[in-house]
Amino acid sequence: MVELRKRKTPPPAPVRPAKKQAAPKAEKPKASKVGKAKAVVAEKVEAVKETVTGKAQNGEKATPSAPAGAPKAGDTVDLAGFGGEFETHEGTKTSLAKLVEQSKSGVVLFTYPKASTPGCTKQACFFRDSYTPLTATGFDIYGLSNDSPKSNTTFKTKQNLPYPLLCDTSRTLLAAIGLQGAKSATRGVFVIDKEGKVLAAEPGSPDGTVEVVRRLVGNADGAGAADATTDTDADPAKTASEVADTAAKLDG
Repeated sequence: MVELRKRKTPPPAPVRPAKKQAAPKAEKPKASKVGKAKAVVAEKVEAVKETVTGKAQNGEKATPSAPAGAPKAGDTVDLAGFGGEFETHEGTKTSLAKLVEQSKSGVVLFTYPKASTPGCTKQACFFRDSYTPLTATGFDIYGLSNDSPKSNTTFKTKQNLPYPLLCDTSRTLLAAIGLQGAKSATRGVFVIDKEGKVLAAEPGSPDGTVEVVRRLVGNADGAGAADATTDTDADPAKTASEVADTAAKLDG
């Protein structure tokens, strides 16, 4: 007889450990783009308000101070190498020393953060509209920012500005005169005469920067030198005015 052998039962296959599933990543709350934009705008508005009004958040008077080493009104600057080189809106290399040398009485630099923005357009147009009286005593006017020649050329052409715009893309001159912001120029004005004496160096509002120059050139009322009358001419003008007033009263 054939003896039947029992087939051995094969050992069970080893159970592979189940793969651990990674815990789902907690989704970060998505910040609203609108909310971020509003926060940035609000921050910039507050910074502008503080600069323009001269008031700090606690309501006390805040006097903007120039960075250490920046010249102040009354200082005399050695113009050799001061502020480095920069370009005009036409792409011509120049320096503050060259601009002062070419001028009759000195140079006015009004600084602005960004070409073709509302506040900067307002400021540039103030200087445009007062160009004749502000240059009557021999000062040359220049707008100064860290914009590119292309941006400033567009700005000058669109607003029909009668003065050159300076492109300090490396911000060497802006830093030297103490009107350099974190990423762009601080709005302000810098005036220097032929001898290198600083007549004004301060931040300000669009109209405030123009007013500083008006006071310096003796035209605070905005009238040009050509409009000024001498003592000899004053009496006839006064008499003519009085006659006109009398005639008007009689007609009434």
